[in-house]
Amino acid sequence: MIARLLKSLLPLALLAGCATASSPPPSASGATGGGAVSAADPRAAAAGQEMLRQGGSAVDAAIATGIALTVVEPQSSGIGGGGFLVVHDGTTGRLTSYDGREVAPGAATPALFLDASGKPLPFGEAVPGGKSVGVPGNIRMWAMAHRVHGKLPWARLFEPAIRLARDGFEITPRMAEFLDTRGRGAGFTPWGRSYFFGPNGEPRKAGETVRNPDLAASLQAIAARGPDSFYVGPAAQALVQTVRSAAKNPSQMTAGDLASYEAKERPVLCGTYRRHRICGMGPPSGFVTMFEILKQLERFDLRALGRDNPEAWHLIAESQRLAYADRDAYMADPDFTPVPAEGLMSDSYLASRSALISKDGRIAKAVAGTPPGARAVTPALSPEPAGTSHMVAVDHAGNVATMTSTIEGPFGSGLTVGGFYLNNELTDFSFAPEQNGAPVANRVEAGKRPRSAMSPTIVYAPDGHVRLALGAAGGATIIAQVAKTIIAVIDWDLPVEEAIISPQLVAMGDGVAVEQGTALEAMIPALQARGHKVAARALPLKGNAVEWRDGQWIGGADRRSEGAALKE
Repeated sequence: MIARLLKSLLPLALLAGCATASSPPPSASGATGGGAVSAADPRAAAAGQEMLRQGGSAVDAAIATGIALTVVEPQSSGIGGGGFLVVHDGTTGRLTSYDGREVAPGAATPALFLDASGKPLPFGEAVPGGKSVGVPGNIRMWAMAHRVHGKLPWARLFEPAIRLARDGFEITPRMAEFLDTRGRGAGFTPWGRSYFFGPNGEPRKAGETVRNPDLAASLQAIAARGPDSFYVGPAAQALVQTVRSAAKNPSQMTAGDLASYEAKERPVLCGTYRRHRICGMGPPSGFVTMFEILKQLERFDLRALGRDNPEAWHLIAESQRLAYADRDAYMADPDFTPVPAEGLMSDSYLASRSALISKDGRIAKAVAGTPPGARAVTPALSPEPAGTSHMVAVDHAGNVATMTSTIEGPFGSGLTVGGFYLNNELTDFSFAPEQNGAPVANRVEAGKRPRSAMSPTIVYAPDGHVRLALGAAGGATIIAQVAKTIIAVIDWDLPVEEAIISPQLVAMGDGVAVEQGTALEAMIPALQARGHKVAARALPLKGNAVEWRDGQWIGGADRRSEGAALKE
């Protein structure tokens, strides 16, 4: 059944609107037109579509999509995690961004992921259990955004997900693959083993129907009683008990940590790339790094080079290496660490960084620069597994919501409560709090939010109208995916779906990874000739977007990850 549904949704670039090519995007004050939803699963996209057809806003649709993903894509996102949301008001043009990132419990210290000898734990040892679980933020973030931008009743947004959980849904080939390869996380608890595995321990297969009455009950409670039913009371107590009593890596999270969680409205940051205004949320998101990649490339004529030219990909690789180096040094929770976001995005700084890029050869060692406003911190890497999910919604009034949600790695911490998986987001912190005697910006601290690669982004055309809203999933590759998609649309004039699924390159540190099985593999010798250390890999790619093109909204979704885009 799900295979037939996926097939019926191709091609994924679906038209959503009927205005003429010369008219502006639909807005409350002018042109008419339908909306669109893009998500990583067709059933979640259908939940958002249902809200639009009931007169809901883009934010209503995005929230309903995110709730449904808790059911049908539990390995990647959901109410047990956090996210970022950027909203464009189609009437006023105002941009707002919401931070629902998970936070470290009040008892967390910089030594959270150090062993008894003071050395960082191996990543695989730190993930399972309670210690890696941050206080979830999605429910508070969704409620905050809904109060401002929602049109439908709060409870209505939960109805599609409750039906899916109660009545059952089919396991997709992608989920079946996760169960087969990531079974340790999926079956870490007795509940997870009974839900996703048979009596002999065999993972459930694609096409099997599963039901989740526990999750249906959890969602019904939040729908009826609001976000406090998640953060205060029996459900919160059950969550705290789960993480504190974990057999492996028990947490010190308290009921007070949950009760005191607050989503935040963050400043929206914008810069220009080839006369387009590129906007997203500030730290701790990955937007600043993504914008650096673009701006450092602006002096090069990527359009003339074309997407089939190894020189273009060499330049993209070099820009990525410089931007990721800055990220390792400076990106963190701005409430705890001064992050020089404006300096990193300034024209003068990025011109100096771009000047380091040569079309002929590779930078020997890409290191962080010194942007205006920078303070002395030490670069530090932190592993970022490929989880997460992105969704985009546009309504008939031209409102836009682009949102990334995550529980971090596949099946998060492996812990379950109330029918859903809890995140392992705290492993996005740098495990070592200092290096060479200097503090690490992204070190663990009580109440702090770990940095993130999530980069929900809105692109405005030179005439001021929304041209593109997008984001991606896939750990640290998110930043590179979003930048590549924008380049593919603006520089190479690709339709949004083709831009999303076009070959991907990711360059961090000294290494360059090109997407296995694509045209980029043939460019490896040319990249190596410029000094790059290149390997072809199966990259964790999952992008979603909605584009205004030729007088209509067009949804694009990543068919590599079972994504779907639906018109209203």
